[in-house]
Amino acid sequence: MIQFDRVSKAYATPSGPKIILDDADIHFRRGRSVGILGVNGAGKSTLLRMIAGAEAPDTGRIIRRARLSWPLGFAGGFNGSLTGAENLRFVSRIYGADLRSIQDYVADFSELGNYLHMPIRTYSSGMKARLAFALSMAIDFDCYLVDEITGVGDRNFQAKCRDAFRERRGRSDVIMVSHSMATIREHCDSAAVLSGGKLTFHDDIDEAVAAYERQAA
Repeated sequence: MIQFDRVSKAYATPSGPKIILDDADIHFRRGRSVGILGVNGAGKSTLLRMIAGAEAPDTGRIIRRARLSWPLGFAGGFNGSLTGAENLRFVSRIYGADLRSIQDYVADFSELGNYLHMPIRTYSSGMKARLAFALSMAIDFDCYLVDEITGVGDRNFQAKCRDAFRERRGRSDVIMVSHSMATIREHCDSAAVLSGGKLTFHDDIDEAVAAYERQAA
């Protein structure tokens, strides 16, 4: 479904290059939901953006044979000068989705009220995240990319997000970054640990958590 072919990615820092991936070969198979674990700064969110196509590798190629969501915790793709409604119309056209059903779903789910017709630049970060989550739930994706989205909104909104996401899990895969092991166990059936420029897969989530905790200690 998603394949990394000899992919490398690094950032320049005052103390030297920060390596995210080093000539990595990675294969995310269809029918498997994966939790991505790693210490702070390992590059988990960068990896997710690379999968989505929002960030390019330095070398190598990424092959995608699936309809992927944008990272659910990432709302940076919205045009700040356009309203929420105008942004969702643009996204609907890109994915060939029915505009009326998308508008109705997002208006109901996001709970943004009149803000849906105001420029994105007037939104708080939480409002942008709610719009991004609602829009992603309104479109059927083969795989949902998730970056700590479960903390959006108040308790009632979070419960609604979990219910909607659980329903999507019945027919779609998930690649998820989360610091919550309970969230990983709830939504994923395997996990992978990002460390030292490599992503190591574990079919057993407990094994992945143990490997991650050894690194974090």
